[in-house]
Formats: sequence, structure tokens, C-alpha cells
Amino acid sequence: MEQYKQEFIDFMVDCQVLKFGDFTLKSGRKSPFFMNAGAYVSGSQLMKLGEYYAKAIHDNYGDDFDVLFGPAYKGIPLAVVTAEAFYRLYGKEIKYCSDRKEEKDHGADKGGLLGYKPQDGDKVVMIEDVTTSGKSMEETVPKVRAAANVEIVGLMVSLNRCEKGMNGDKSALDEICETYGFKTGAIVSMKEVIEYLYNREVNGKVLIDDECKGRIDAYYEQYGAK
Repeated sequence: MEQYKQEFIDFMVDCQVLKFGDFTLKSGRKSPFFMNAGAYVSGSQLMKLGEYYAKAIHDNYGDDFDVLFGPAYKGIPLAVVTAEAFYRLYGKEIKYCSDRKEEKDHGADKGGLLGYKPQDGDKVVMIEDVTTSGKSMEETVPKVRAAANVEIVGLMVSLNRCEKGMNGDKSALDEICETYGFKTGAIVSMKEVIEYLYNREVNGKVLIDDECKGRIDAYYEQYGAK
């Protein structure tokens, strides 16, 4: 496994973003692990997070794009810190954009978007924390494409949960690629997380012991992508 992936897994654990236990996901699935990007709260954490995203996006999509779109709410800070990191690391000005949960009907920035307003011909990379079933894309992709005549270059998430999507046995990320016609990528996959953390002591504690591994295996027997 690449060194940066090991570092990112340690980073998620240190920031208490990746946890193991019993969780009910937005999709309704009962999961033995949970990833919450809302737990990145300090300046140093957000700076590092933006760098991880920027490097992953640059490695997967290069720098031939104009806009980072982060769906509300968690995608807003992700787009902001990644745009800043992209400029700092690669010298490329990338604009950030997000949607509003409710349209603003007053002021100079009224409408359904925050930040930059996409223009015809813009190339957009979408950014999220994690995609479990892919259901969030049903709302997000139409919003991006309705904003202007843009090209969606790809989607980048921090963690690929490696679970089947809504309509079959393919992973949610593979299903998104097939359904909407753009590439998908992740900084790290849950398979790599399990491989790295299984029976490994982190800060004096083993996060994935045999009992936890058994629950994760059972979860993937039901929801794992083929």
C-alpha cells in the first residue's frame, strides 16, 4: 500500500473521523464503521485534509478543470480547503461552488448556489466525504448540470466504502460512473483501511480486532460490491 494512504488512514483515526461500532447510515444500512468528515475541526486538520484531496484529484484528474463543487453541507468546507491547497501545491486557481439547502431570495448572491456561479464550458470536479449507496448523486448531479452547460470531470471522495450501489452489485462509485458518465475516485478504500488496521495497535488500541473484523465481514457479505 502506498505510504500516503497509510498516512491518511492514521490521519482519519487521529482526527476521530473514522470510528468503529454500530451506526445507522443515511441509506438506512446498519454499519459497523462510520466516517464523519464533520469531525475535521481545527485549522491544521483542515489544511492537511485539503492537501490529501488536492493530491488525489491531481493524480486522478490533473489540473485541467475550473471548479470544485461540494454539496451542502459537508462538501462546502471540503471544496474550500481543497481549492486553497490546490493553489498552494500546484499554482492553479480553482474556484469553489456549493449548493444551498434552501434558495436565497434576496441580496446580490440570491439563488441556489454559494461561491462561484458556474459558466458554460466550465469543467467541474465534485467533492464529497464518502459515498455509500450513491443516492446523494440523484440530487447533486442535476443541480450541477442545471447551473450551466458544464462538463463534470469526476467525483473525488475520501473513503470508498466498497459497497454496492442502489441498483445492483456494482460499487456505488462504479455505478455513479456508469449512470452519469464521469470518473470517480477515492483517496483510500475501506478494503485498504481494513488491511492496514487489522490487529494493528494505534495509540495503544487495536481498532479492528477479530470480533470487529467478523462484523465487518458480515456487513460486506450483505452489502459488499462484487
